[in-house]
Amino acid sequence: MICRFIILTLMILSAPLHTASAAESWGQRVGDKPWVVYYADKEPPEAFDPYTLLVLDSENHPPLRPLAERGKVLLGYISVGEVESHRSWFAKVKRWGILGEENPNWKGSFYVDLRDPRWTALVVEELVPMLLRRGFDGVFLDTLDNPVYLEQTQPKKYKGITDAAAQLVRAIRRNYPAIPIMMNRAYPLLPKVERDIDFELGESVYADYDFKTKTYKLVDRTTYLDQVKFLKDAQKRRPELRVMTLDYWSPTDPAGIQRIYKEQRANGFNPYVATIDLDRLIKEPTP
Repeated sequence: MICRFIILTLMILSAPLHTASAAESWGQRVGDKPWVVYYADKEPPEAFDPYTLLVLDSENHPPLRPLAERGKVLLGYISVGEVESHRSWFAKVKRWGILGEENPNWKGSFYVDLRDPRWTALVVEELVPMLLRRGFDGVFLDTLDNPVYLEQTQPKKYKGITDAAAQLVRAIRRNYPAIPIMMNRAYPLLPKVERDIDFELGESVYADYDFKTKTYKLVDRTTYLDQVKFLKDAQKRRPELRVMTLDYWSPTDPAGIQRIYKEQRANGFNPYVATIDLDRLIKEPTP
C-alpha cells in the first residue's frame, strides 16, 4: 500500500503547471494577497486577475489552464466528512455501509465514517489524484467539523472519529508532500494537523447567513471570539500557517463588507467576503 502511494505521488506531482519552490512555501506565496472562493463557471479567466489563491468547485469551475498560466494557486473542493449524493463515488461508499444520517442543513449530503480505512484509501488514492490530474495545485478539505461534532454529541457511537479525521489529513500530506492544502474550520483538529496544512479557513467567523430568515447577520460575540482564539492560537504555534477567513454579507451593503475586511485584517487574517451561494465574485469595496 505504501509503495503504491509513493509511486502514485510521483506520477501526480508532475501534473500541476507550477509548484511552490523549496525556498517559498505556498503560504508565503499567497501571503496577504487577495484570494477568492468561487463555485461556478461563468467568470472568464481575466476576472480572477486581482486574486492569487482560488478555491474552486472540483467539477463546476472555469477552465483551469488559463488560470494556472496567470500564476494562480488553484485548490479544488473535496468534502471529506460527508458524501454528496450527486458525486460519482456516492454509490460505492453507500454499498460499503459507512454513511450515516443526512446533514440536516444540506439535503442529499450524508455523514461518512472516517474510521473506515476504505474512505481514507478512496480520498488518498482516487479523489486527490483526480483533482491534480484536472489541473488543480492542491485541495480544499471541507466538512471536517462533522467528525468532531459527531464524537462530541454521540461519544460512544463515534469514539475515535476525531482522531481518524486528523489521520486522514496527515495521510494526504504524507502522500502528497508538495501540494497546498487548506482545511475549513474543524478548529479542534488544528493542534493535530496544523503542521500538515498550509492554510486554515475560518468560515463564518464574523458574519454569516441565516437560512431561516434569509438574511445576513453578525455572528454572536462569544462565538466570534472563540473562533478568533482558535485561529490565533494556531498562528502562534505555527507562524507559517496562513489563516484565511470567509464571511458572508449582502453585496448591497458595501459599508458592511468594508467593516468585515477591516475587522479580520485587524485580527491578522486574510479575508474574503462573499454571498452565501459563492457563485459571484464580490470585489472588496474601495473606501
